[in-house]
Amino acid sequence: MADIILGIESSCDDTSAAVIADGVLLSNVIASQQVHKDFGGVVPELASRAHEQNIVPVVSQALDKAGVKPEDLTAIAFTRGPGLLGSLLVGTSFAKALSLSLDIPMIMVNHLQGHILANFIRQKDIPVREPSFPYLCLLVSGGNSQIVKVSSPLEYEILGQTIDDAVGEAFDKCSKMLGLGYPGGPIIDRLAKQGNPDRFTFAKPNIPGLDYSFSGVKTSLLYFVRDEMAKDPDFMEKNKEDICASFQKTLIDVLMQKLIKAAKQTGIKEITIGGGVSANSGLRERIVQEGEKRHWNTYLPEFKFTTDNAAMIAVSGWFQYKAGVRTPLDVAPVSRMADF
Repeated sequence: MADIILGIESSCDDTSAAVIADGVLLSNVIASQQVHKDFGGVVPELASRAHEQNIVPVVSQALDKAGVKPEDLTAIAFTRGPGLLGSLLVGTSFAKALSLSLDIPMIMVNHLQGHILANFIRQKDIPVREPSFPYLCLLVSGGNSQIVKVSSPLEYEILGQTIDDAVGEAFDKCSKMLGLGYPGGPIIDRLAKQGNPDRFTFAKPNIPGLDYSFSGVKTSLLYFVRDEMAKDPDFMEKNKEDICASFQKTLIDVLMQKLIKAAKQTGIKEITIGGGVSANSGLRERIVQEGEKRHWNTYLPEFKFTTDNAAMIAVSGWFQYKAGVRTPLDVAPVSRMADF
């Protein structure tokens, strides 16, 4: 009989539920929250309230699409953290209640671990390339920028990480600075496609080892735009495509420099990316180019699995379930998690 796992993701502003059977995805439903655009960022209180409204219909729809009844479930995987505590509390409480009512185990999942394993989401009748262990994952999102060595679905080692802003945060702050809107990443990516990435030069940090820093790049952009607009008030509007292209290229250069260094140090040629910023077209193109140049085997998650989704939580939970991992009912959500 198949192991059927229900995955629940509620770490930020997307309520998502997914169902997998023996590792094959049967459904993946996401309810996004549009209200935050008016505030230029996610408002935690509004996010948690929306999760309360969405969680029941989203789970019901995921089960219906999968053709699965609640009593068919083997286990429930849910995001424990990191994320917004109020949002996480909704998903965790729902998982506990369903686990008790069905008398089935639940499995807590680190949200970042889900992104790292996104390349293992299998879909029926769709070929999938899966990285071999060990591999390196460039984990990039609004809250995290890390290089992680993945030795197995349950073994992770952080080789480097940001010491200040995450790269996704840098994208969002840049967009806000330029008055372009929220979320900033997709907007800058779209404008960058129309611009010249070599037009302007921004400062790059010189951080030892494999750690990242993006605050200096952001400050460099701020001073550059301020000084140019003092000369010409219309400078930003006239040059926004080139500014976005040059800024995006700078961020990608910083990311790739450390990833290349990590690959050389470890000798690992299996390379993946994960997290919301892995949807960035410039980064995806660059990692493929570097892979061809350096004889890496590169793996890119499908666009629909780059942002927060329950499919990656269900897959991570499935790996843990097979390994005998179970989570007690007294577990509490956490906004930060020290490790994997």
